[in-house]
Amino acid sequence: MEKNNRSIRIECPKLLITRNESDLQWLIGSPFFPPLTIISTFRCIHSNSSGPDFPKESEEIRTLLLKGFDVIGALIVGKSDPEKTAARAVESARTLKKLLTGTTKLENEETIGAVADPDTGDIRFFLSETESSTSFELVNPVSYGDNPEKFVWESGCLLLCQLPIKLPLCYPVNKPSDAESIFSRAIEAVIAKFKDPNVVYLVEASNRGSLDVVQPVILRGSELDFDAAVANIELLDEAAHNSEKKLLQCAHFCLKSKSTLQLFSAENADIIQISVLLNRSEKSPKCSAPAVEYFAAMDETRLLIVDFKLEVLCYAVQGILLMHAISKLIIPGLIDQLISMKKMNLPYLLTQHPELHPYHFCPPGIAHPVTVIYELNYGETEMKQVDARRSLHLRLGLPFDRPLLRIANSLDLSIKSHSSNRSTRKAGSSLLKDVHIGIPGSGVSGGSISLVQGSYEYYHYLQDGFDDSGWGCAYRSLQTIVSWFRLQHYSSVDVPSHREIQQSLVDIGDKDPAFIGSREWIGAIELSFVLDKLLGVSCKVINVRSGSELPEKCRELALHFETQGTPIMIGGGVLAYTLLGVDYNEATGECAFLMLDPHYTGSDDVKKIVNGGWCGWKKSVDSKGKSFFLQDKFYNLLLPQRPNRV
Repeated sequence: MEKNNRSIRIECPKLLITRNESDLQWLIGSPFFPPLTIISTFRCIHSNSSGPDFPKESEEIRTLLLKGFDVIGALIVGKSDPEKTAARAVESARTLKKLLTGTTKLENEETIGAVADPDTGDIRFFLSETESSTSFELVNPVSYGDNPEKFVWESGCLLLCQLPIKLPLCYPVNKPSDAESIFSRAIEAVIAKFKDPNVVYLVEASNRGSLDVVQPVILRGSELDFDAAVANIELLDEAAHNSEKKLLQCAHFCLKSKSTLQLFSAENADIIQISVLLNRSEKSPKCSAPAVEYFAAMDETRLLIVDFKLEVLCYAVQGILLMHAISKLIIPGLIDQLISMKKMNLPYLLTQHPELHPYHFCPPGIAHPVTVIYELNYGETEMKQVDARRSLHLRLGLPFDRPLLRIANSLDLSIKSHSSNRSTRKAGSSLLKDVHIGIPGSGVSGGSISLVQGSYEYYHYLQDGFDDSGWGCAYRSLQTIVSWFRLQHYSSVDVPSHREIQQSLVDIGDKDPAFIGSREWIGAIELSFVLDKLLGVSCKVINVRSGSELPEKCRELALHFETQGTPIMIGGGVLAYTLLGVDYNEATGECAFLMLDPHYTGSDDVKKIVNGGWCGWKKSVDSKGKSFFLQDKFYNLLLPQRPNRV
């Protein structure tokens, strides 16, 4: 039966359909959006022949999905009876939502059951209005939004709460098994504090311009409404204004006027900072001096301190009341994140504690952020972290050859100023980027140009007040290459200094300790060692006996730029250069090399650099018959390989 007075709205790139029958995806919406609006999809990645592993799915999605978004349905790929398949999808979605919300019954909540044909990709959407309903009505029409980011962020904002917690535990030495239950009770006590009437929530705008200042607001736990359901919260009109703090909306802390060129994205969203404060002396019935109580331990005990660094991000529309934003979004978010971290800590409670940190990402194709808790003890290249990221890529439908969920890609939620649209806490690099863009042509007739893919920073002699003139060209070329890996988010490792490069070579046994602090040259082989040690990047090396042989390698170099796209270091004799591209005519053999010269010693002025030939096309033999590459010197070309990993 078709239901004509309702429609499905999809505010995300067309739903990802696979050819795999029984593929299950969770449909994500929000109580702040019109009903039956799908904003994204998460793939079910824990299932077997008997169906989804709901506890595992709920545990991971609870961490991943920001408060302010909900599971509103499910999609199943299959060719069996559409209504029966839709019924399974609805049942799965409701089972998952019960686990996510901790309820046993969903009252009057519409749920979408979608069925996709694995051959054509066509999707049919069915609607079940209540949990007790046995009928599934086909919903038509279905419309796709053309600007999901605008839909989400035009009236939406982010709530951010950062809360460090040091949790002291005392457990009996002769009964270490008690530590787990003691830890659990301590976590329950912290959770109870979030709803304590004496807890204070300080609310402030964290992205105001200097001319648009709003004073912070304090709300106490006793002033919050813990009974209202998010789905039933009435949103006030945006124009409504009330000075009583109980009726203040999130809009009070959002920019009233925005540029017509405003970019709608999580990075540019209004951010409301919420801090949790506890006045420990307020419970005292009368004023008194602080007192300490002594409880004698019956057995030998050991003190254990567990650190938590909670960082909860929530989504809300500007019309929601602040008290509801805190009670129904921030506090449940804190509780869920604390419980997730507790589970990650339990196996290591009496050994080495994992260093856990939440990060927030907004990967391409998803209009809203997601939150991931990473364990930082072993770094980003440790296989456990790689496997975790690969699992996240699978769930979010992301490619497996790009590092979209590394720490370097996380959202920068530091204090912003819309007047400058830059972070005032975190200054960016002042180095020149991509100096080859816009330079004059190579002069090769009928050639095919292959260039470096992505951005890099230009490192050259005398930068950072460090005099490396005459010996540091290969170091500078290496720094440019490392900057490429950083800017493409393959690594969050800082660009190494000359001394750090030397230290790396000593650490791996390639150089003696006396090498540190010296002015010794290094070449392509040493650069490959450092890239492997610091970034885990492998390199290919091409050897040529004379500069005259370099044009013969143009086809191979062009293939490198087309497939790998990384800058190349050319080392020969006493000089080193960074190669950014080639222009090659296969028919005539004519070619030119786009060189970035690290021997430049002037100021970072692009016009001066380009006009001086420090970045430009070089033919192996120019119109005057002069050779750029030395004929009596060998050359090594270092071709860093793009990591094919998440």
